[in-house]
Amino acid sequence: MNQVISFVDEQEVVRLTQELVRIPSVFRPDQAGANEERVALFVADYLRNMGLQVFYEEVVPGRPNVIAFYDSGRPGKTLLFEAHTDVVTEGDRGAWSYDPFGGTISGGRIYGRGSCDTKGNLAAAICAVKAIQRSKQSFTGKILLCIPCDEEGMMIGIKDFIRRGWANNVDAAIICEPEENQLCITQKGAMRAILRTFGKMAHGAMPLTGINPNTRMARAIVALEGLERKEMARLGEHPMLGWPSITPTILQAPVKGDAQINVVPDQCMTTLDIRTVPGQDHQGLYKEISVILEGLSKEDDKFKATLEVIEERPWTLTGMKEEVVTAVASAYREITKKEPVYNGVPGATDGTFLHKAGIPILTTGAGDRHIPHHADEYVAIDQLIESTQLFALSALTFLTQPVRA
Repeated sequence: MNQVISFVDEQEVVRLTQELVRIPSVFRPDQAGANEERVALFVADYLRNMGLQVFYEEVVPGRPNVIAFYDSGRPGKTLLFEAHTDVVTEGDRGAWSYDPFGGTISGGRIYGRGSCDTKGNLAAAICAVKAIQRSKQSFTGKILLCIPCDEEGMMIGIKDFIRRGWANNVDAAIICEPEENQLCITQKGAMRAILRTFGKMAHGAMPLTGINPNTRMARAIVALEGLERKEMARLGEHPMLGWPSITPTILQAPVKGDAQINVVPDQCMTTLDIRTVPGQDHQGLYKEISVILEGLSKEDDKFKATLEVIEERPWTLTGMKEEVVTAVASAYREITKKEPVYNGVPGATDGTFLHKAGIPILTTGAGDRHIPHHADEYVAIDQLIESTQLFALSALTFLTQPVRA
């Protein structure tokens, strides 16, 4: 079974990564054709040419999911590999030493937006399946490739994948993200919320004729910092995920209309990026924040605020004895002759929602975890080849294990 790694075509892995990087897939809603469509069409054709059963499904116009099966033809488990097609903006091109969509090779690295997060790992997953095909290794069950849109946004791709029933018969999933080939068995949860405070417009020279929402927002933010400290003290630093956090990000006043230095605005808004760890309950956190706001309104009868949760992603934790974890660990030992490093994902991935759907997940793949979203993003070629080997051998190991009764 471990002979499958010799069937990994290293040049193909590099070439496919370059081809994917060279197709820009930044979602820019204000630009026609600036989405995942071109790269998804390319991937779908590539998989059809491999002889896989391929499904191409639009989630919203121009933003498709690609789904493909490599079926052994024999009953067994289903293992899912997930890797998204969208990438974040390249930002200021002047900050790049290389063309952000050039797929340039230099010093044993492939440079470009998405090379690390996560087109390199998408190429690795595809080439891993191709290596299994070439090896003609016998296995049971199916390999399912889930290649969704919009992981970097509201994750509409994976939500649509689950809603359509594709996840119903999946036994485990490997989430292909840049984790330096560490085995990540946990990840932070996330709550995104909008906090608004309301006031009354007034002249800056006569502020008492109005109600200032900004000073009310300041009190709320300071109180939320206190809640963050309380949670940090209660939970401590997680060994794989670090500290929980409550972070105000966008701060805006007025929310509508033009800002002027001599005008008290009528409303202030801040967005909250709340990151949670095992031991935290999202509903409980929402209640605690609501209690804080109620307390502020009792202290000040002019304090009025609303809290709106716009996105919720639960934290995940996969047991060390889950078959997908033991299969990947075994493959890692075989390939590297080292013990795997277990870790956690500091952010959220599409695996969040697969976990919520009841599927055991493990996140791993090539790429320095600190490089995504940076200028001069890159992936090391030797690590990318190792990931391809790891994906191939992990799949065979998992799919040749007996089905649990």
